[in-house]
Amino acid sequence: MASVLDNAETSPPAADQLLAALSPAMVALMDELPDTMFCAKDVTGRYVAVNPVFVARTNERSRRAVLGRRAGDLFVPQLAERYEQQDAEVLRGRALRGELERIRRLGGTSGWFLTSKLPVHDDAGRLVGIVSVSHDLRAGAADDATMDSLAALVTAVEADLGARWTTARLAEAAGSTPAVLDRRVRRVYGVTPRQLVLRTRVDHATRLLAGSTVSIGEVAAESGFYDQPSFTRTFARLAGETPAQYRRRTRR
Repeated sequence: MASVLDNAETSPPAADQLLAALSPAMVALMDELPDTMFCAKDVTGRYVAVNPVFVARTNERSRRAVLGRRAGDLFVPQLAERYEQQDAEVLRGRALRGELERIRRLGGTSGWFLTSKLPVHDDAGRLVGIVSVSHDLRAGAADDATMDSLAALVTAVEADLGARWTTARLAEAAGSTPAVLDRRVRRVYGVTPRQLVLRTRVDHATRLLAGSTVSIGEVAAESGFYDQPSFTRTFARLAGETPAQYRRRTRR
């Protein structure tokens, strides 16, 4: 197992700030996850820490060959552009949680992954970078039929957040029965289909709160909530802070 120090060789100041904010034990633990890609990037987009699974994904032979480089240096343009767009959203305050996406595996085949990206702040509250994990769902025995079904479901919900998403309508969007859909969503996401809809609405709201100037009432409406009070209660319950508090924090 490589040590955390391997991730810190010849690091520039921006990288030093991010490494100082990360737990060494957490970074080392990422090396032990066989089906999960891990990376940390500083605010300039340079890789500061990566695990062996991530290194293999880039077709480079060593961690040293990856550190200090950007997505555009390691991946084909369309992938690099997508990663950089995701990173920009996270740096603006929108955490990415449970994003279902197809990623190339070793050998060139593509498969379904769940990706999460979070902003990292230092002890003074300054934004110093992001951390990202992408888990290969093949390890969880999620077949392509399951993932195609869930991808269709997520696309449908995101396209019409304000719809009345009954169990029957969700199953229809996923091309399955309610019972099969419930099993699939629980296995992949760890939540019920209705909870997945709610999470999708809240995720959309966080993006609007962090990246726009629209009122909180408008955020509620555009995110599929019935009214502002119910949105505020739900957001506070799930995010641990009110929409107004979240907006202030992400704009500091």
